[in-house]
Amino acid sequence: MDPLSDMLGGIRAEGACVNQVSLEPPWAIRFAEGGALTLLTAVRGEGVLVLADGTEHKLNEGSTALVRGDEPFHLADSAAAMDGPIKVLSGNGYETVCELSLDESDATTAVIVGTYRTTCTRQERLLRTLPSALVVDEDTTDATKPEVATLGGWLDAVTDALRRRRGPGGQALIDRLLDWGLVCTLACWFEHQGADAPAWYRGAQDPVAGPALEAIHNRPQHLWTVGALAAEAKVSRAHLAKRFAEVMGQPPLKYLTEWRMYTAEDLLSDSDMSVAEVARAVGYADPFAFSTAFKRHRGTSPRQYRSAVV
Repeated sequence: MDPLSDMLGGIRAEGACVNQVSLEPPWAIRFAEGGALTLLTAVRGEGVLVLADGTEHKLNEGSTALVRGDEPFHLADSAAAMDGPIKVLSGNGYETVCELSLDESDATTAVIVGTYRTTCTRQERLLRTLPSALVVDEDTTDATKPEVATLGGWLDAVTDALRRRRGPGGQALIDRLLDWGLVCTLACWFEHQGADAPAWYRGAQDPVAGPALEAIHNRPQHLWTVGALAAEAKVSRAHLAKRFAEVMGQPPLKYLTEWRMYTAEDLLSDSDMSVAEVARAVGYADPFAFSTAFKRHRGTSPRQYRSAVV
């Protein structure tokens, strides 16, 4: 498993708010009580995304934006529309006259909005690599990339799912489709970043560091050594150590320890496993050694951490 897949494995939409709204200009929507993550796609027409600090991002037809954090933000057909009446959208749905409409095929603008109400600890490392808002434009992506083609398929699927949402399993279908859209959007954005993408994203594509990362994320509980990770990459121990540090900016065993601590945080937060069981799940046979390592890296003991977050 690559690092992005592992981090996204902790991201799940449950009871997500996903709607498609058709609008005629001038229009402006204020997203109040924002979710931890909000995904917006301009299916038809265009608009301007305005963050709380006044930063503007243009959304063209086919563009998908991802907004991080719970600060209110606006979406409008133009900056000038912000001076007129503003409709309000919260995590519970449309609160004012911003009507849900799948039938107004002649409307100038149609936007799909998906909101994650909560996030879990595994996402923190991923979220720290993202700006407050990112936009993936259809015309700046390579249509030959699998994630780009899949994003187009997601638009068709979610539009159909919105019509079926009141039927059996409708909410679960919406939740999974939102997960799909999020994964595709992030993959497209990271791919477009090139050398500016996070080290763990670039490392997953490296012929030497990649197999070592996959081994770590597949089996964090394994008693990995540099030699064992080198065997996974089919290179010498010295070559693995040198190349991993070049690509990732840190030695392989330091990365292993950091990821074990992230995994331990998730298990302490979201499971009924004992501290000893969590220790074994992240590669520590001795729970006391695990507690010492966890406190050294997180500044608190596993039990104290669990009490603070549960």
